Amino acid sequence: MADAEGEPVVKTAKQLEKEAKKLAKLEKFKGKQDKKSVQTTQPTKEKAEKKEKVKKAPTEAAVYDIPTEEGDKKDTSNAMPSTYSPQYVEAAWYAWWEKQGFFRPEYGRDLSIENQKGKFVMVIPPPNVTGSLHLGHALTNAVEDAITRWHRMKGKTTLWVPGCDHAGIATQVVVEKKLWRESKITRYDLGRENFVDKVWEWKNEKGDRIYHQLKKLGSSYDWTRARFTMDPDLCKAVVEAFVRLHDEGDIYRSSRLVNWSCTLKSAISDIEVDKVELPGRTLLSIPGYEEKVEFGVLVNFAYKVIGGGDGPGGEVVVATTRVETMLGDTAVAVHPEDPRYKHLHGKFIQHPFCDRKIPIVCDDFVDREFGSGAVKITPAHDPNDYEVGKRHNLPFITIFSDDGIIIGDYGNFTGMKRFHCRKAILEALEAKGLYRGTVDNAMVVPMCSRSKDVVEPLIKPQWYVKCNLMAQKAIDSVKNGDLKIIPEIHIKTWNHWMEGIRDWCISRQLWWGHRIPAYQVFLSDGSKALDNGNEIWVSARSDAEAFEKAAAKLGHKNFKLEQDPDVLDTWFSSGLFPFSVMGWPNKTQDLELFYPNSLLETGHDIIFFWVARMVFFGQRLLGKLPFKEVFLHSMVRDAHGRKMSKSLGNVIDPMDVITGISLEDLHKTLEGSNLDPKEVEKAKAGQKQDYPNGIPECGVDALRFALCAYLGQGRDINLDILRVQGYRFFCNKLWNAAKFSLSHFSADFQPTADVSGLKLASIDKWMLSRVAYAVETCNKGFENYDFPAATTACYNLWLYDLCDVYLECLKPVFSSGDEQAKTAALNVLHTTLDVSLRLLSPFMPFLTEELYQRLPGRNESSTPSICIASYPEVESCSWRDVNVENDVDFTQKIVKEIRSARSNYNLLNNVKTEVFVKCSDAKLKRQLQPLSSVISTLCYCSKVEFEEAPSATGCAILTVSDKCEVHLVLQGLIDPAKELVKIAKKRDLLQSTVTKLVKDMAKPDYESKVPADVQLANKEKLESAIGEMEKLSLAEKTLQAL
Repeated sequence: MADAEGEPVVKTAKQLEKEAKKLAKLEKFKGKQDKKSVQTTQPTKEKAEKKEKVKKAPTEAAVYDIPTEEGDKKDTSNAMPSTYSPQYVEAAWYAWWEKQGFFRPEYGRDLSIENQKGKFVMVIPPPNVTGSLHLGHALTNAVEDAITRWHRMKGKTTLWVPGCDHAGIATQVVVEKKLWRESKITRYDLGRENFVDKVWEWKNEKGDRIYHQLKKLGSSYDWTRARFTMDPDLCKAVVEAFVRLHDEGDIYRSSRLVNWSCTLKSAISDIEVDKVELPGRTLLSIPGYEEKVEFGVLVNFAYKVIGGGDGPGGEVVVATTRVETMLGDTAVAVHPEDPRYKHLHGKFIQHPFCDRKIPIVCDDFVDREFGSGAVKITPAHDPNDYEVGKRHNLPFITIFSDDGIIIGDYGNFTGMKRFHCRKAILEALEAKGLYRGTVDNAMVVPMCSRSKDVVEPLIKPQWYVKCNLMAQKAIDSVKNGDLKIIPEIHIKTWNHWMEGIRDWCISRQLWWGHRIPAYQVFLSDGSKALDNGNEIWVSARSDAEAFEKAAAKLGHKNFKLEQDPDVLDTWFSSGLFPFSVMGWPNKTQDLELFYPNSLLETGHDIIFFWVARMVFFGQRLLGKLPFKEVFLHSMVRDAHGRKMSKSLGNVIDPMDVITGISLEDLHKTLEGSNLDPKEVEKAKAGQKQDYPNGIPECGVDALRFALCAYLGQGRDINLDILRVQGYRFFCNKLWNAAKFSLSHFSADFQPTADVSGLKLASIDKWMLSRVAYAVETCNKGFENYDFPAATTACYNLWLYDLCDVYLECLKPVFSSGDEQAKTAALNVLHTTLDVSLRLLSPFMPFLTEELYQRLPGRNESSTPSICIASYPEVESCSWRDVNVENDVDFTQKIVKEIRSARSNYNLLNNVKTEVFVKCSDAKLKRQLQPLSSVISTLCYCSKVEFEEAPSATGCAILTVSDKCEVHLVLQGLIDPAKELVKIAKKRDLLQSTVTKLVKDMAKPDYESKVPADVQLANKEKLESAIGEMEKLSLAEKTLQAL
């Protein structure tokens, strides 16, 4: 089929999604039908014999069991298994690729000589060393590996650097839990040095698990350059960066409000804070508390105005979601224009639990419409109050210790845990007659993602990075085109973050991580050394350098130094990753050759936490952007569009998709999790609904292909396992097509260098043209990061062009005695297989390698692996012929009409029919005549004639266009009376469908209540049913005339 421009119409990604699901369902249906056919062919005479019959065991998937040493090449000299088996196909290849060095930039070239084809460099978004792969990682690796393999096959010097992040908080928590579980000891029992040794032990024992999983996915990293963010070279880079930035004033120390985890006793970054939305009153489990704690309520209480009397005018009512923080209140704020409180301007109120007079201040940040219009101010424990406190020069009173205990002179409250204190204060307020009620209040509770504790804002002295100037340079880089962000919709987010940026807190109160290379100076009497009232700190690469710097500041050597016990935020070392992995600050060959990188690819959720900071450090420390382009992929959600969550039971381990998992084993993955029993049951119900039969084995290639096919720019991915399974069936189709094709090549077949020099049939030219179109589309897809365009082109080429049309058309050629036609067909088929496999290889590396190695004509001089074979180029595949494509497209219209008619008249495939094609246009006739064998083959015809058609008697007349009609001879092939009865039954069923749909769609609230996708599906069903009825009417008329 062609569009108005003459370009063939290809199936869209959405259509392909439907096809993949349909394919999955058809395979299941076929399996059921096979079972039925087996059952119906069993003898039914003797019941006793039937009882004795043993049920046939299902065919087991093929397994590669030829002895092969690790790293040796897989033996492909044996026969291909009857069906595609992912575990067979994926066996042995990766170890061989790695051993051969195919993934190293040095392979086959001297790096000191410039590669005229260019280079491509990218670093992994380093996963946490504690982790195992989730679907987000799988998506990242599927996309990045496809990009990397494409560039490598384009002949570029290619480097993709793997690595792992030390994940300060996550790793420390894992090891602390392990110590407590196994030995009932804490890190404090061990001491810092011994605890860090334990973490290294754990890392060396368990930390390479994620590397094995990345290899399982087929990711083509240069493993000789793998980096861990705590490696000595990377530690050196971290120290160097901190010292330089500190010396130049970009890093400074200040006491400010931070996100504090009382459980971890550390500040945490914004990305480690989960914003939990509560609809109202909710009881939550909090670490360190046996009973659940109440959240989602607003407590109202009164402060008495000093000298205000006992009436309503003598008090100010305030509301709070954290009543315990009232111990730290240092003001009550009202709007300066609020008439209710004008008489209280400049007045004071008395704190009920301590000897503190609290001023009433005027500030226009107060929302007069919310609550009473008066707001309690706790500057040391709330971000908004912090700013009010600075504006009005209020005292900043800290009431919590690092582990969430009440500190200060507050009587019985002192020494209580913060949430025990919450209840005690409510009781005390009530006793004093100050309690004014509690109401439900929808709110967001900040939770530490690591400890599941409620985050407490605390004022702490920390190290900060000045970000304003670096942020402006980052904005300018995007604006002037030096840095390209793809898709462009994320530029708005980029600018928003940069324009409203705050300085970055980089201190973490942990033991595992990069210890901050800053030293506080103490005088010989133990007091702090001061400079204009400020503590003196020096940063240095070593203790000796620190001593020299301090001595230069003080002018004497009578002092001692103490290194800051804190470590740096993990994102600090991650921000250096694009150049620290290349050897910076040393001037290495890798740094010279591979910095800046070509591309940074990652999820859009860390555009600020990681991408921005790499840009900051690259420009500030090296004077260059770390990469030229940033491609931000979407988030993976479940098939219903919900965020992946353990409590919903929809978190999918990609390894389970690859190898398959039963529902029972899926349930087991929930056991031992942090979910409470009710949530576990809810999660199990979710798993049972979505995966009633578990997750089928899909294999690596199908998963990778599905993830890339889903990746429409700017949209989240709603991952449906059925679609992944559909691509696994696509792999099987591809396998069978290759198996059939290879069976027709002789052992000594040698492909012709230039197929266009052969005498080709129209269908051969068409096949080459479709290959050329796919080559152009795939290359454009990769160039534009339009992965669905490339996957769609590969899918269409294999399934619709090669399998559905070309291979079917070759069957009569191969069985004929025309050697010239056979030679042409075999060479075109070889070229198609070779090019199509190379096109598909970046997405499906294992399957394409397995089949590529089995192509005929390979010898010692052939490219050893498809990994390093050249990616097909438009220039070398210049076979595009739009005219022949249009001719075949028109022929396929004819085929579609004939096959549809055969279906309507219930003609089986073994019933051969005669067809007469009547063209009123001589040119069209000349174009179609060479394709008569295509019509004959695809429509099971005994004869296809382009001469004058016989009289209409005994024929079905099919209109293809205004210039072409087809006469399908039915006389003698069917019993008209029987067929008319069948048609009547069909029409009745269709009529009932139409009646029901019309009735439903006529309802008054149809458009408002029925979801848009259901409305669209109903519309398509209605149109399809009406179209079918029209065809049946034509068939009925034809049958009545027979």
